[in-house]
Amino acid sequence: MQRLNFEPVLTGKKEAALRSDVRRFLANQGTFPPGEVIDSWSVCNPEFSRLIAAEGWLGMTWPTEYGGGGRSYLERYVVIEELLAAGAPVGAHWVADRQSGPLLLRFGTEEQRQHFLPKIVRGECFFAIGMSEANSGSDLASIKTRAERVDGGWLVNGSKIWTSWAHVCQQMITLCRTEAPTKDRHAGLSQFIIDLDHEGITMNPIKNMAGEEHFNEIFFDNVFVPDTRVIGEVNQGWNQVMAELAFERSGPERFLSSYRLLEAAVEILRAKELQQHAAAIIGQFTARLMVLRQMSLSVANQLQQGKLPVNEASVVKDLGTSFEQEVPDALRLILSTEARLDAKQGVERLLSDAILKSPSFSLRGGTREILRGIIARGLGLR
Repeated sequence: MQRLNFEPVLTGKKEAALRSDVRRFLANQGTFPPGEVIDSWSVCNPEFSRLIAAEGWLGMTWPTEYGGGGRSYLERYVVIEELLAAGAPVGAHWVADRQSGPLLLRFGTEEQRQHFLPKIVRGECFFAIGMSEANSGSDLASIKTRAERVDGGWLVNGSKIWTSWAHVCQQMITLCRTEAPTKDRHAGLSQFIIDLDHEGITMNPIKNMAGEEHFNEIFFDNVFVPDTRVIGEVNQGWNQVMAELAFERSGPERFLSSYRLLEAAVEILRAKELQQHAAAIIGQFTARLMVLRQMSLSVANQLQQGKLPVNEASVVKDLGTSFEQEVPDALRLILSTEARLDAKQGVERLLSDAILKSPSFSLRGGTREILRGIIARGLGLR
């Protein structure tokens, strides 16, 4: 039976120096708007993303021949951790840097790497995720969007949903069915790079319950995709998607979406005579946060070694999203404030935003049920 691997990882002087650089950069940016710091990796600000690019903090681990920094996964981890802890608006470049670029490095053609990676590093090209579909829920293998082979390429017909910030992105990596379904539900799927300005694409915004419009539903009507934009091998898309999700699920964003609320609550409670019950709750969350951080660092180190820790990434995502959903529920009971729809600033605004946004934390990147199924199969338990 397989076992989970979370070997301890310690950062060193190089990472400490980089952390100081990031903090100085963030100090020069001033205070981010209070309505944007909860779940800030879902806040899109292309101008800020270009500032990050100018610092050399996009594509940090990618080879220098593609414009990357040639740095370690632990160095990248430090940058991401500091940006998220500050509530920086990193949503514009997030998908391209976190998973689209690494996917192209692993499965893409040399032409695809040369064409797209330098643009991502410069903050000139953003990618959206084209996986989920209406009526498929979290069952990704049931997608119906199809790509049919034609002379020189493929015609794509169907739809995708929950495509965050696709309306400001230039490209989308899209999972399509390229063969009729068989008993093997994971067979016959392929990934394509689709230009979102292409003729035949219709994009409709979706407003969430927090009043935000960063989701979209996209429809494809005979959209032509050339053969040069197929990623990896045709009909091997499922394995590639699983590799992509390992990049998506293991990062510090999976437990830092509510961090600014926890930080603000600690400051408020520290100024008061803390009751034993409140102190115990803060202590429990702090301990869990440190454990999650170490687990996530371990996954980053495994990625550095060229491994694909799918099971470990799924565990980090499952435990991490449970943590960040529980933070607002617990803090509302020990803070002398209540969440209010009209809250403008301070802990009231942070609490209100966290309560509104936290239900989605355990949905994106795979629901809790799906993740636990992946973990069980990976460990040989089902």
